[in-house]
Amino acid sequence: MTKSTADKNSSLTRRDFLGLLKFAAIELGVLVAGGTLWSSIIEPAAPRVETVRLKLPRLTAAFFGLRIAQISDIHMGGWMNTERLTHVVELIVQAKPDILLLTGDFLIGHEFDSDSEEQLQETINVLSPLTKAIPSFGILGNHDYWTDENAVREMLQSCNVTELTNSIFTLSRGSERLHLCGIDDFWEGHARLDDVIDRLHDDSAAILLAHEPDFADVSAETGRFDLQVSGHSHGGQIVIPFFGPPILPHLGRKYPSGLYQVGTMLQYTNRGVGMARLPVRLNCPPEVTLFILEGG
Repeated sequence: MTKSTADKNSSLTRRDFLGLLKFAAIELGVLVAGGTLWSSIIEPAAPRVETVRLKLPRLTAAFFGLRIAQISDIHMGGWMNTERLTHVVELIVQAKPDILLLTGDFLIGHEFDSDSEEQLQETINVLSPLTKAIPSFGILGNHDYWTDENAVREMLQSCNVTELTNSIFTLSRGSERLHLCGIDDFWEGHARLDDVIDRLHDDSAAILLAHEPDFADVSAETGRFDLQVSGHSHGGQIVIPFFGPPILPHLGRKYPSGLYQVGTMLQYTNRGVGMARLPVRLNCPPEVTLFILEGG
């Protein structure tokens, strides 16, 4: 091979290598752009209905088949708006629940202002037709305290949502009972679990609403609750395959998403329908949960 031919072949190799680098850069750009589109626009706007069948040992036959919907962390304002919340409500209606549980964080802000008033009114306008049609029960979350807990309570009252603040509501079917219990926000130091337990005058099945899922370690120790339902963590919003969510909030790190067994109690953490200030979801779609209670 002559020197000129070798140089020519060498030149072609370098050119091919540069072409491959350019192609790889384009491919990477497409992947990044596609991932950004998916995580910031497509996945956050595609809530998933998760149907979870549960056997609660103390549940009596009168409540077998009871359908309970749960949503959490609406965070009205920012990314969540009327149109997106309306879609969530439509999914709940299609699931045909007997009751609805709302586990806190209705607003996104850290202080109450004119925008918060508008966000609360929008929430009322969207939720009211649903919450006035089926029995609905709710508790507050940390963001509700960081804005204005009294305004959020007024919103729940306007929506005909029974607030379970360190209290209980008993469902009765004949002589059989199912207790719905709720604690106030644990992060803010307002949870009074002893007050809740003092109101339970029999050994019927009991479901506890607690905004922060890691409270399950406390509630499970009492042996009094069959199921705790929570939100707060948003499932991490970003879940890396084989690794999990890299960022989780305080009191939402141990039980970030889905169903867990904690002692003799079941813990379920809903991924939420809204988002925190970073409006991104990846491998962690918004969630409407439908629990179907079965016999133990």
